[in-house]
Amino acid sequence: MGAIRVLAKAGLLLAAACVLGMGPALAQVKPGATIRLVYPYAPGGSADGLARIVAERLAARLKVSAIVENKSGASGRIGVKSVIQSTPDGTTLLFSPLGPAAIHPLVYANLDFDPFVELVPVSQVATFDIGLALHPDVPAKSVAEFVAWAKGNPDKATFAIPGAGGLPHFFGVMFATEAKVAMKSVLYRGSAAAVGDLTAGHVPAAMLPAAEATELHRAGKARLLATSGATRSNLLPDVATFRESGYELTGQGWFAVFAPQGTPAATIAQLSGAIQELMGEASVQERVLALGLSPTGTTAAQLGAIQKADYERWAPAVKASGFTPDQ
Repeated sequence: MGAIRVLAKAGLLLAAACVLGMGPALAQVKPGATIRLVYPYAPGGSADGLARIVAERLAARLKVSAIVENKSGASGRIGVKSVIQSTPDGTTLLFSPLGPAAIHPLVYANLDFDPFVELVPVSQVATFDIGLALHPDVPAKSVAEFVAWAKGNPDKATFAIPGAGGLPHFFGVMFATEAKVAMKSVLYRGSAAAVGDLTAGHVPAAMLPAAEATELHRAGKARLLATSGATRSNLLPDVATFRESGYELTGQGWFAVFAPQGTPAATIAQLSGAIQELMGEASVQERVLALGLSPTGTTAAQLGAIQKADYERWAPAVKASGFTPDQ
């Protein structure tokens, strides 16, 4: 009887070990599942295109269905909130630029979520510079000439912004402050609408991800005067930086994937590994570069460090700008 009890106990321990061993596998997204990648802005533009590349390749790697869901409104906050409130099982993810993930807590006094607590970093996917783009009819070939034009034409001195509270908006505020020029920002629900009005001549200028104006610049349909990187972009070697133009303004944006708080660590590891792998594919990198973006792919820990560093980096600048957007 003693031997039977020992064998029975051993069997229970083995069964328990098997269950524990299956834990990480059970926590992963299963083949055949549907992943929603929520982009909290309107369709169109390089960011939307990047999200669809990630969804397409993620679906292929994990053998799942993956769709991009555009859930715009409140400068991205509606889409972010929808992800935070979703079931944390890896099937609803946030595809976010830097703004909602790191700058919004600095900008919105009554923000009803904490991206550092309620979002779990998965992987950064690409970086980008901010660019100042003009309609070709604006008679300025440099930042200095544009500032002089804006000061001489205060009734026309407006620039389009693809959403309030994001990096382009904040960078635009900082530029206007640094240049000591009164510039009225015109807010749009996404890059596509802002670019559309720029090329149509409804606004003379736009501050937006440089990728959104790269092809227009090359085709002569818009003129990029400066980009926000510390050095010139490899994608736009003919365009000066703001620093080269006489303004100590630098800043790089990014896009990254986040999951809602409570998502199992095994799921985060699975998704992060898959995204890093797909961002390393030569065909994906070629497509991302064609959008005017620089492909990356990071671990979850690396993205968390980037998110925190950018929050700390922009905090003094946000405070100094005195920028207080409408809630």
